[in-house]
Amino acid sequence: MLDRDTRHALEMTPSPGDGDDGWLTSYLDVLTLLITLFVLLLSLTPPGGGEAADTAYMQSTSAITSLPLASLATGIQPRHEGLQPQFAGLDIPGVSVSQGREGVTLRIDTSLLFPSGQAVLTPRGREVVESLLDVLASFDGQISVEGHTDSVPISTVRFPSNWELSSARAIAVVRHLERQGFNISRMRAVGYADTQPMEPNTTADGRTANRRVELLLRQQAEGE
Repeated sequence: MLDRDTRHALEMTPSPGDGDDGWLTSYLDVLTLLITLFVLLLSLTPPGGGEAADTAYMQSTSAITSLPLASLATGIQPRHEGLQPQFAGLDIPGVSVSQGREGVTLRIDTSLLFPSGQAVLTPRGREVVESLLDVLASFDGQISVEGHTDSVPISTVRFPSNWELSSARAIAVVRHLERQGFNISRMRAVGYADTQPMEPNTTADGRTANRRVELLLRQQAEGE
C-alpha cells in the first residue's frame, strides 16, 4: 500500500502527451515573425542602392527563399521590369518616356507632327517618327499608336469630329513607319479624341498637353 504523500505525488505527475505541443505553437509564432521581418526588409531595401544595400537585399532574399511559405513573397517585382532601361537613354526633343501598368509609353507632342487640324506629317514630324525606328525595332512586343486631341470641337469635310482626327493621326504615324520598312504586323492605330486628357482643357497649356500621339509598347504576356 502506498502512503498518502506518495499517492499525491503520483497524481500530480503529468501523463505523457499532456501539454507536450506547447513548443510547436511557439515555433510557429517565431517562424511567422521571421517571415514578416524578411518580407519587410525585402520591400524596404531597393536594389541598386549601393554595395551595402545590394548585400542586405541579397541576404534578405536568400533568407526568405530558405523559409517555408517563401513563395508568398514572390511576384513583387514590377510587371514590366527590364523594359524601362531599354528606353532610359532615349533623348529626342519633344518625345517623353514613361512607364505605366501596361508598358512603356513614348509620348510625342502633336505640334511636332501635324499642322493644326490636319493629319499629314510635317517634315519635322517625319524626322521624329523616323528617329524612333531603331528603338521600336529593338522591342518585340505589341505597339499601340494612340492619337489624342483637346476638347475644342472640329467639323470639316474630312474630320467631322475629333474622333476622326485622332484616328487619322495615329494611322499617319503607322503608315509612315511602314514606308520606312518597319514591320507593322505588331502595331495597331487607335483614336481616343479628347476622352483621355492629361491636363484640364480649361487652359491653353492644358489643351497643348492633351494634343499628343502616344506609342504604347506592351510586352506580350506568355500564352497571348
